[in-house]
Amino acid sequence: MEEHWCDKSTFFESAMGYVFFQDVTRMSHITFRTLKTQWDKVKPFIEFADIAFIFLRIIILCGGIGWLIFSRISEKTFGDVSNLFIFFIVYSIIIYLWLFFFPEKKRRIHVFFLFLDFIFTSLLVKVTGGFASHFLIGFYLMTALYSFYYGLVRGVAIAAIASVLYLVSGSYNPSMHYWADFSVGIASLFLLAIPLGILSQKLKKDGQEITNLNKDLKRYIDELQKVHGRLIQVEKMSALGRMAADVAHEIRNPLTSIGGFARRLELKLSQIKNEKQCIPIIQKEKEHAEIIISEVNRLERILRDILTFSREVKYNLEYHQINGIVDDSIKTFIDLCKEQNIEINKELDTYLPEILVDRDQVRQAINNLISNAEGVMPEGGNIQIKTSREELHSVNYVAVKVSDTGHGIPEENLDMIFEPFYSSKEIGAGTGLGLSICKKIIDDHRGLIHVESELNKGTSFTLLFPYQSREEGHKIKCWEFLKCGAEKAEGAAHMICPSYPHYGRICWAVAGTFCGTEVNGAIAKKLGDCKKCEFYKRVVVLKDL
Repeated sequence: MEEHWCDKSTFFESAMGYVFFQDVTRMSHITFRTLKTQWDKVKPFIEFADIAFIFLRIIILCGGIGWLIFSRISEKTFGDVSNLFIFFIVYSIIIYLWLFFFPEKKRRIHVFFLFLDFIFTSLLVKVTGGFASHFLIGFYLMTALYSFYYGLVRGVAIAAIASVLYLVSGSYNPSMHYWADFSVGIASLFLLAIPLGILSQKLKKDGQEITNLNKDLKRYIDELQKVHGRLIQVEKMSALGRMAADVAHEIRNPLTSIGGFARRLELKLSQIKNEKQCIPIIQKEKEHAEIIISEVNRLERILRDILTFSREVKYNLEYHQINGIVDDSIKTFIDLCKEQNIEINKELDTYLPEILVDRDQVRQAINNLISNAEGVMPEGGNIQIKTSREELHSVNYVAVKVSDTGHGIPEENLDMIFEPFYSSKEIGAGTGLGLSICKKIIDDHRGLIHVESELNKGTSFTLLFPYQSREEGHKIKCWEFLKCGAEKAEGAAHMICPSYPHYGRICWAVAGTFCGTEVNGAIAKKLGDCKKCEFYKRVVVLKDL
């Protein structure tokens, strides 16, 4: 029975101990969180002078302990100085706790610090020899720090109080001490207080001006961001309006044709009275039905190209030989070109490296260029397709150049050829989205598209795909060097830097100010010119990274 009771008692004690341990752990976590929260509130109030005060107290404490250990002093002096340093430690801890929990009242709290420091310094000087004490320097240190903290007027007042205590703690006696011997020491207190007070006021004034300027700058930046956001929204709405108008215009023409011929067909069919009238009307209207089918096919092409242009495509990037993609495109058009007396000549560089592309998308871009070239030469001509390696902005590109011998593009129209629905072809011959889709694909590959044209001689389009060798890929990347955090944004699609993870050595050309589209690199946005970037200088100019 006793053993059973002992087992219960032991179990109960263990359970109580576990509960106590859990309570202590929970209270520790709560206390830690509370202190951390309070520390976050304190940090904004910390100034340079506050740190200087802390270091000064640590130095005084260490110096005092060293003095007690190594100086030859009486037992009474040792006891008195020890008690004073205990007093110093206690009031310092109490007031710093006060400051920790009430940081917004620190200027008032420092008044108590000043009062207690004066008492401590005066008593310390008095018990360690008066004017012969090594601790007289404490008055100078206090005057300097508190004058810097409070400014000129209060600094002079502090210097005056320090002067009085300097004389009192040193037991000044006019009959025994010559006044001139102490006038230099007292004057030195004011010489410390006045310039440091003026400097403090100047720094505080400048600091306040900087703070106000920063507030104004932040307000201006916020206002600019709002205006910029509104401008972007207006531009989006304007672009949407233009596109809607272009779409309406492109669709209206075939719909008008379809509607007109359909109504005519309905009218003719309603006039049929017998079987004998049916056959000639059907034969006559067959041509109109074919026109309706043709216009419906045109509508389908327009809508298909609009979807291709507007939708977000998920790219499947892999390493491919560009020559193979070009050959596939040529096979698509070779028969059609022969029918129209168009000769396709190719000049492919067989030593080109593999590049990172979406094969299907790049093929569509090349197809669009060949289709455009074929369309501008109804009476025959030549299409020249060339692949090569080019260097631009200290970056290697793999280039695909498609040239024709058509009528060319007027110089004033070159800026508009990539606009949606812009077309120089006859109505119904195209949708006007081929080059827009082509540029979108190149932009998504972070490449460039160049056009050269001469009237009555022809036009050349060059697609440039950025290339970074695998050897370069093993060297330090831009995000590793600049610490911009590009690798940490991998999960946020809208924040991913285009240079990550494949173009870390040529970031200025795919995400910086040398790319053919919007600048997305964080450092490039900040600097505004990649030539100012340290990574660019090390890789391109110094070539030591």
